[in-house]
Amino acid sequence: MDIIAKLTELGHELPRPAAPVASYVPVVEQGGLLYVSGQLPFRDGQVVTGRLGDDTDIAGGQDAAQRVALMIVAQIGQALNGDWSRVERIVKLGVFVNSSPDFTDQAKVANGASDLFETLFGEAGRHARAAVGVAVLPLGAAVEADAIVAVRPA
Repeated sequence: MDIIAKLTELGHELPRPAAPVASYVPVVEQGGLLYVSGQLPFRDGQVVTGRLGDDTDIAGGQDAAQRVALMIVAQIGQALNGDWSRVERIVKLGVFVNSSPDFTDQAKVANGASDLFETLFGEAGRHARAAVGVAVLPLGAAVEADAIVAVRPA
């Protein structure tokens, strides 16, 4: 599975894995699973900010969600030392959307991340998911997501 080649083919570049902004680790591997901490969307080294239903539309939210997915992929790659063959399946994705009280299309926003995982990992990229609207996210981010990934032993 050549994730880097697929990303390049899609016109994406794998970002540098973001360092934690508080007291946690980006990824924990336990019992055949990677637990990826909440990741934020970055564009040109800056967090993509905004609030869906106020100053950000669905397309902008989907782009932010896709950027979050790229950061999750970067964290997975770092945790596995680039050994993409260990990835068995993206099991679960939790997507948090910075939303105004009347915005109800969180699922459409989350598709930005879900679609990228399926494109990169095929059937193994299809996952269970929650898409939740929240009042605020760290650093004013438009979207945040965490993931659970099944992996083969090293």
